[in-house]
Amino acid sequence: MDRRQQKTRAAIFDAFSTLLKTKKFNNITVQEIIDEANIGRSTFYSHFETKDELLKAMCTDIFTHIFSEELSKEKTHDFSKDYNGLEQKITHILYHLKDSKRDIKGILSCESGELFIKYFKEYLSEMFEQYTNTLTQNVPSDFLLNHLSGSLVNAIQWWIKKDMEIPPEKISKYYMKLIRI
Repeated sequence: MDRRQQKTRAAIFDAFSTLLKTKKFNNITVQEIIDEANIGRSTFYSHFETKDELLKAMCTDIFTHIFSEELSKEKTHDFSKDYNGLEQKITHILYHLKDSKRDIKGILSCESGELFIKYFKEYLSEMFEQYTNTLTQNVPSDFLLNHLSGSLVNAIQWWIKKDMEIPPEKISKYYMKLIRI
């Protein structure tokens, strides 16, 4: 994707985020996204077929970076050197959610929240799968993955309701104490 396409895509994401703050996902039209992003209809459709696809792409962009194995130093955190443990991975996820606070709150505050949570749980399950061999519970692995990803999502939703005031490191420690991995 060249810079012009990246800039257009970012404008569409920003417009969508802005609209999610004031309107429910189902009430947002593609025309409103186009108007807010100040682009043409064909430009929007060259990037996304539907607003559902736009939401999925937005989630994928957030998650692809969050769950990346190759990390660099960032404004709010640096996991470029020490990123091999589960607690560090959860902390990294929390930092990115906090950095994307505006978008996350907008997405979670409407019907799109269910779709976001579904995608998020899928990524979390993949992450937790790397650690299931360290657990001694005698339960089916799919049950365990569902429990771990669901409980982390619930913890994150609680943290968001608290306006993310508790530092990510502290939330990660709380979670790790509960699951004892």
